[in-house]
Amino acid sequence: MSTPPWWPLFDLTISTPRLRLVYPTDGQLVEIADLAAGGIHDPAVMPFGVPFTDLPTDGTQQRGTLQHLWLKRATFAPDNWHLTLAVELDGQIVGMQDALAKDFDKLGAFETGSWLGKDFQGIGIGKEMRAAVLHLLFEGLGASEACTRAWAWNAASNGVTKALGYEPNGQDSKLVRGKPTLSYSYRLPRDEWLKRRRDDIVIEGLAPCRALFGLT
Repeated sequence: MSTPPWWPLFDLTISTPRLRLVYPTDGQLVEIADLAAGGIHDPAVMPFGVPFTDLPTDGTQQRGTLQHLWLKRATFAPDNWHLTLAVELDGQIVGMQDALAKDFDKLGAFETGSWLGKDFQGIGIGKEMRAAVLHLLFEGLGASEACTRAWAWNAASNGVTKALGYEPNGQDSKLVRGKPTLSYSYRLPRDEWLKRRRDDIVIEGLAPCRALFGLT
């Protein structure tokens, strides 16, 4: 089936020497839901603001994941969008990389979030997929600033963020599983990203998508 011209995101890809990020089809969303249910983190900790991985994996969590991803697709709007990308390693989906923004055409700022299946952690994929989505937004869409957050205890997430040049931007506490948990905020201005800009990341299929991001 060819991609409908009124939803060109299905043809959007970002490729690095190691990974490929794609806008997932419904069939791929099912794979993503199963991957998440197979394990993303140590059950003793909760790396997500919404603890969806606490749901039982008897189909309840999988359905919830699908509903969440369908909701982000259904509510994608030029002034308030949430881009969900599947991360592929050698043709296999290994995680998800998100980017989201409000009034991007005026502010140029966006946030990121991500997760990886437990079998694919600790081998540099997290940094590579973040670099890919930063390239999409800064190089492809002309962003001015990237933002992200990480729990203070999450050394891996904080490490990726610092390695890519983000600078600290405050901290606060939020309730996670009913307990206060310290969260760090970071920002990456465009000029700092440019110092580390890579020339081995390729974006394809973006031009027809620009209007969906609020750009002409």
